[in-house]
Amino acid sequence: MTTDITETGIREFERAWMEEAIRLATTSVANGGGPFGALIAKDGDIVALGNNQVTSSLDPTAHAEVSAIRAACKKLDTFSLEGCTLVTSCEPCPMCLSSALWARVDRLVFSADRHDAAVAGFDDRKFYDLFEKRPQEMWPMTVEHLDLSHRTQPFDAWIAKTDRIAY
Repeated sequence: MTTDITETGIREFERAWMEEAIRLATTSVANGGGPFGALIAKDGDIVALGNNQVTSSLDPTAHAEVSAIRAACKKLDTFSLEGCTLVTSCEPCPMCLSSALWARVDRLVFSADRHDAAVAGFDDRKFYDLFEKRPQEMWPMTVEHLDLSHRTQPFDAWIAKTDRIAY
C-alpha cells in the first residue's frame, strides 16, 4: 500500500536522499537524459546513484531506478538488496517497480507521481492498469509517497528543454 508521508514526517537523511534524487533527475535532463533520478541507500548511507539513460544509451530499460539497482548490486556484490531503500524522484513505472521487487528492496520512497509524469509526456497509465489488480498491501515491500513541494522540478526542466527526445 502506498503511504503518503509529509515533508515534516521524514527523517532529515531521507529528505537529503530525495533532494539528491531530484537533483540527479534535473541534471539528467541537462545532460541529455530523461527527467528521472534514483538512489539506493543502506544503513544510512547512499550506495549507488542512477539517472534515466534511455535515449542516451538507446536502452528502453535504462530507467533511473534500474540503473541505481544495477549499480548497487555491483557495488554490494549481490543480486539481493534486502535492507536497502530505493529513493526515486518519481513514482516508479511498473518495470522499475518490478525490478525493485525482484531486487528485494525493503522500502521505496518517491516524490513526483504518475500524474506529474503524464503532464510532462510520460504517461504509463496503460502499464499501471495491469498492476492494479493486486492491491499494494499484498506486496512484499513498503511503498511510500514523499510529496516534496518541488517534486516536478525535473519535469519542468524537461518541458523547457527545446531539444529533448520524446519517448
